[in-house]
Amino acid sequence: MARVDRIDFTARHSSFEDWFQTPLGQALLADQRTQVDRLTRPLTGARQLHVALSHRLPLATGTDFSQRILTTPDWQDRMPDGVAVCDADELPFPGDSMDLVILHHTVDFSPYPHQALREASRVLRGEGSILLIGFNPMGLWGLRRLVSRYPAGPWGGRFLLKSRMEDWLRLLNFSVESVESGFFKTPLQASALGEGRGILERLCANRLVPLGAYYCILAKKRVYSRLPRKPAWRSQKVISLPARGAVGASRGYSEKSCCGE
Repeated sequence: MARVDRIDFTARHSSFEDWFQTPLGQALLADQRTQVDRLTRPLTGARQLHVALSHRLPLATGTDFSQRILTTPDWQDRMPDGVAVCDADELPFPGDSMDLVILHHTVDFSPYPHQALREASRVLRGEGSILLIGFNPMGLWGLRRLVSRYPAGPWGGRFLLKSRMEDWLRLLNFSVESVESGFFKTPLQASALGEGRGILERLCANRLVPLGAYYCILAKKRVYSRLPRKPAWRSQKVISLPARGAVGASRGYSEKSCCGE
């Protein structure tokens, strides 16, 4: 816990939000919006919740949900309607109230990623969907994070393994529907401007290196109903049957009298 407290996640979060205004950040956001729109287009429901980095970075704005709610950790002037200011690990919504939850790099920049994922599961109704977007630690972007001297922009995030995220979701009774990678560009501003296309850039553009900058995990929340227990017979309610030929014995008849003997 002490190690988490020493990290200024608010500053890292703000730096990452500002980084999205750079050419590389704009290119990454455009790629993520295309990916999210494609994955969420078949989904329908009443309420969609987007746990966002900022109200300036919306995702899935064209989905067929009657209500779309967006959360952001920091309050800012002139925020639009439908935006709630809250932490990802303490969502102010009742349980089983959302049909779709989108986590946009939430686990990468949350002080408590486990709790953030549990909160998303809590507010999601049974058979609802969750879309988790996180940076891929494997590949060029993960390597760039390791060699970065300052935790600014995306390099201040955790970059958790995709397999670990899948395990966390399964522990929360989710079934993973699909896992995809996106944004096959080198982590350099020049690559977003179309400059300096070297060997690494060409490998990523042609997807010969099958490791994108981020991954999208689409999972569905499963609610398993308990099997009804077989009712136990109570001894005081069990009626003992008479022996053969003594059906009318309790009324004063015997087998002989019944046969006229």
